[in-house]
Amino acid sequence: MIRILYSVLLTILAPFLLAWMGLRARRAGGRWQVLGRERFGRYPAPGLLPPGAIWVHAVSLGETRAAIPLVRALLARGYTVLLTHLTASGRAEGARVFAAELAEGRMQQAWLPYDFPGATRRFLQYFRPVLGVLIERELWPNLMHAARCQQVPMMLASARMSAASLRRTMRVHALLGPAYASLARTYAQTLKDARRLEQAGATAVSVSGNFKFDLQQDAEQIRRGAAFGHALGRRIVIIASTREGEDERFVRQIRHQLDRTRDQCLECDPQVLFILVPRHPQRFESAARLLQSEGLNFVRRTALQSLGEGCSSMLAACRDVDVILGDTLGEMAWYYACSQVAIVGGSFAPLGGQNFIEASALGCPVLVGPHTAHFEQAVADALQAGAIARAADPAHAVRQALQWLDEPTELNHMGQAARHWVGQHSGAVQRVLDGIEDLLQQRAVPRPAWVPRQGLGPQGRAPRAS
Repeated sequence: MIRILYSVLLTILAPFLLAWMGLRARRAGGRWQVLGRERFGRYPAPGLLPPGAIWVHAVSLGETRAAIPLVRALLARGYTVLLTHLTASGRAEGARVFAAELAEGRMQQAWLPYDFPGATRRFLQYFRPVLGVLIERELWPNLMHAARCQQVPMMLASARMSAASLRRTMRVHALLGPAYASLARTYAQTLKDARRLEQAGATAVSVSGNFKFDLQQDAEQIRRGAAFGHALGRRIVIIASTREGEDERFVRQIRHQLDRTRDQCLECDPQVLFILVPRHPQRFESAARLLQSEGLNFVRRTALQSLGEGCSSMLAACRDVDVILGDTLGEMAWYYACSQVAIVGGSFAPLGGQNFIEASALGCPVLVGPHTAHFEQAVADALQAGAIARAADPAHAVRQALQWLDEPTELNHMGQAARHWVGQHSGAVQRVLDGIEDLLQQRAVPRPAWVPRQGLGPQGRAPRAS
C-alpha cells in the first residue's frame, strides 16, 4: 500500500521533479536527455543485446569508475553486460572506458528509467537481464518491486551506508524496507556498512570490501604522467576532486604560499607547481575565474594536450606557471602519476569525502580533510597504516604538503605504505563475481561457452581474498 501511495505522489510531483532534473542538467552540462524516451522505459525494437545480460547500475561518475573492474571481469568471463546510469558524467565515462566493448556489441549502455511503475516494468521486460547489480547504493522501490515480479535477482555490491543515510532510510522504512529485503545478496564495503544495511532490512549481507581497491588504472596514462613530472623537474602538489566551496579556499592558500615563498626569496629551488582538479566539469570555468581573480598564472590541461603530449612546447608552457587547471575527465592516473603529494578534496567541507585510493595505489602520499564519512573505514585503516594523513583545513593541508616535499625520505615511506595498504585490501571484485556466478548456478544459467572458464583476462583479473 505504501509503495502505491509513493507512486501516486511521484506522479503528482513529476513535473516539478523533471524541472529540477532539467535545471541540474543545465548546470552540470553534458547530454542528459531528461525527457528522452529511455528515461520513461521506452526503447526501439529490437534491442542490441540478447536476453540474459548481466545488468550493472552505476548511478554517477564515482559509481561508474568503481564498477569498471567488475564490468571488465564479467566481460572477460564472457558475459554480456548492460550498464545503466542516471547522470551524464557517469554515462560519458562508461562510454569512454568501454568504447571497444560497446562497438563490438558485448555490452550496451542505457539510462535507468525514472522510478515510475510502468517505466521500470518496461525496462526489465525490454532488456530481460538475468541478474542486476547495483553499485554502492541506489535502491528504488518500484524498480526493486518490478525486479521481484519478473524474478530478476538483485545484488547490492561495494555497498556503503552512513549513519545519516540509515537515519533517513529508517524514516521511510515502510517504503524502503521491502526494497532492501528483496536483495538476493548484499556485499558491504565494511563491517559498519554491513550492520547498517541489516538494520535497513537487507538480508544475506557479507563484507566484501571496496571495488575502488581493485581499480586497474590506465598504464599508459601513468607512464606519460610520470614522464611529464620527471621531464619538467618541478615539485608538484595536486589538489584533486575539489567540491563546492573548496576551490576558493585552496586557491587563496596557493596564492598565500606562493607569496610567502617569494617574499622569503627562496629562488634556489624550482617553484612548486600546483594542479587543481575540480570534481565536476561544470565547475571548470568557475575555477578558472578564481585563479584569474587571485592573479595566479595558470594553464589548462586541455591547452597542454593541444600542444602535444610530452613535447617540448608542452613542457615549456609549464615552466613558469603556478597552477595547471585539470579541466579533463578520465585522467586522474596522469595527474597523480606526475605529482609528489596529493590533497584529496570533498573532505574539507561536510560532503563526505572523495576517492583517495587511486592516489594511494600509485604510491602518492595523500592528505584528506576532516569530513570523510563516505570513506570512513578506508580512512581509518589508511591512517593506521601510515598511508595517508589528515589535515584540519586547506591552509593546514597546503602547508603540510609543502613540508613533505622537503622530506623525501618521509614521502618515500608513505608512498610504500600506501601501495602496501591498497594491495592488502584488494579482492572485492572477485568476491562479488563469485557471488554472481553462485546465483546464476542456482538459477541454472550456463556459463558462456566461448570463453575459458578459468581465470579472468588481463584487463579483468582481480586477486582472490587471502
